[in-house]
Amino acid sequence: MNLNITGHHVEVTDAIRAYASEKIERVVRHSDNVTSVNVILSVDKLNQKAEATVHVRGRDIHVECVDADLYAAIDALADKLSRQMQKHKQKTSEHNHDSHKFAAGR
Repeated sequence: MNLNITGHHVEVTDAIRAYASEKIERVVRHSDNVTSVNVILSVDKLNQKAEATVHVRGRDIHVECVDADLYAAIDALADKLSRQMQKHKQKTSEHNHDSHKFAAGR
């Protein structure tokens, strides 16, 4: 898995990079189909924005969060990403299960 963390109008320090990569790796660890993750951290006046695009086999999952604190935005991003990954995993497993049921019924 390739993890790319960039910053727009903000310097990505080692502490922020380590924190974001720890949170993202914890979420992505549950799925085997992740090929790459792009994380963009940006500042817009008083709002800190964190967005991530996860490239999964067959789909791209995009999540973004805005908060006053960058660390809180990264936490919220990880939570949203976790829910989206679980939703995607559930859809693919249901799809695979239905196709096996259909093939067995023939």
